[in-house]
Amino acid sequence: TWNVLLSFSGLVALIQLLFLPLFPESPPYLLLQKGDKPGCLKAMKQLWGEGNYHTEFDDMMKEKSLTKSTKIMNVLEVLKEPSVYPQLGTMLLLLLSLQLCGLSATANLQEDIIPYVSLGVAICELISVIFCSSIIDHFGRRILLWGGYLLMALILLLLETSLLLSDQFLWMRYCNVILIFLFIIAYGIGP
Repeated sequence: TWNVLLSFSGLVALIQLLFLPLFPESPPYLLLQKGDKPGCLKAMKQLWGEGNYHTEFDDMMKEKSLTKSTKIMNVLEVLKEPSVYPQLGTMLLLLLSLQLCGLSATANLQEDIIPYVSLGVAICELISVIFCSSIIDHFGRRILLWGGYLLMALILLLLETSLLLSDQFLWMRYCNVILIFLFIIAYGIGP
């Protein structure tokens, strides 16, 4: 019943995908990243109801003026900064813990290949984190979440089909591995 258990997370992702367009963008994102003052005020009213949000808006404007002089760093510059090592260690620990999630066991592979699949999953996680951190400012969180959940739901549907056919066609087991890698990348880029 692994396939049913794996399908459940796809169902949850699909539900989140359906409701995500109903929510507004983050007000700080709209103001600080996009420079959209009317959109920020509209999002505040949508999230918090009617009211006077000038204090919060002024705080965000102060933050925007403070961050104007801050240099935006790329991924390699951040990795060279010693102050981020504790956060980087925590992130790597979380990524390594995904190795115990059991995705490799669902591929129905021979036991001697599974360590290589686990290594491939770790490499996919690392690639997705680096890729996501470099594109999140360009696309924004909402698009990455929406696209990530959509890709995850599609990949899980394909994986379910591939798992059902893997007993009939031995080469489908390798498709399972590729789909698992793609699922990890979609998860890392989106959610």
